[in-house]
Amino acid sequence: MSESKQPSVCPPGLLSFLSSARSLRELAISGCHLGSQFAEMLFDTLLDFCSLSTLEICDNNISGCFSKLRGRLASCSPSSLSVCMSLSSLRVLSLRGNNFGGYDVEDLAWTLVHMPNLHSLDISDNPIGDEGIRSLTPYFVQGLQRKVPLIDIKMESCSLSSKGVIELLEILSTMQEPLNTLSIADNDLGSHVAAPLAKFLGISRVRVLNIGDTGLGPSGFLELEEELPEMLALCDIDISGNRGGLGTANFIAKILWRAPELVRINAASNFMPPESLVVLCAALKQSRGRLEQIDLTGNFSCCCATNLSEIMEFHSHGKPIVVFPSIHTTAAPYDHDP
Repeated sequence: MSESKQPSVCPPGLLSFLSSARSLRELAISGCHLGSQFAEMLFDTLLDFCSLSTLEICDNNISGCFSKLRGRLASCSPSSLSVCMSLSSLRVLSLRGNNFGGYDVEDLAWTLVHMPNLHSLDISDNPIGDEGIRSLTPYFVQGLQRKVPLIDIKMESCSLSSKGVIELLEILSTMQEPLNTLSIADNDLGSHVAAPLAKFLGISRVRVLNIGDTGLGPSGFLELEEELPEMLALCDIDISGNRGGLGTANFIAKILWRAPELVRINAASNFMPPESLVVLCAALKQSRGRLEQIDLTGNFSCCCATNLSEIMEFHSHGKPIVVFPSIHTTAAPYDHDP
């Protein structure tokens, strides 16, 4: 059996397969309609037999599975590799779409302590709410002392509020190692998160940020623009679906100047008017970075701008930097309109 990533395996044969696959390094189980009881058996098997580096259990219904695992690990110290070899070796853990709530995250946080080498955690598409963030706080705080830092965090569509995310940003700002990726997309945060987010960008030195569809609106973009630090480490930012209008263009213009490593901007579906292109043209002329793409799909009014040909002159690697909506779809409703 190859040590590369294996496809999803149906539950009846999975446990016997894992018990004989000690050299398995990556495992993905998605959309198999697993329940918590099977998930408990799965983790028991992994603890006894495998030494995984990547584990993805996504789009199942395994709420409650970490409660039993927590009980088993109660006598296992984080340094006891003989008992928890599989957890100790984990570097990437994805638990997207498993119907986890606040209580699940409390048990998960306790389990995460036994994953000292974890650098990527994805718990998106689980309704954990702000309670879930508070449950993870001790884990994040303890992570300040870890030799291997947690550098990729994804909490998309987790029913988070601006209050919970502001608390999260404050905690993550204290981490000694800079984050590589933070995604809090598809949470209804509103403009209140803008100023704390701008402060976080300066302190954390995060490189990939996804704040798409978080309800920033024009006022949120204005506050982000006004509070933006002088220098940013960003190389990729997603601000799509925030209905920022002209404020989106003004924010892009400012971030282009202050993030010299920026390669990609996703500004799709932001109700940007035709005059946005005037702002972007001026910004691109003064840009000192290495930008390769600004995605403006879903901003159909931009196609009506008189200076469309002018902005199409900006190229990177032989391709236009600015990506526009297809001319054949301009009559369709855009953003979240019905």
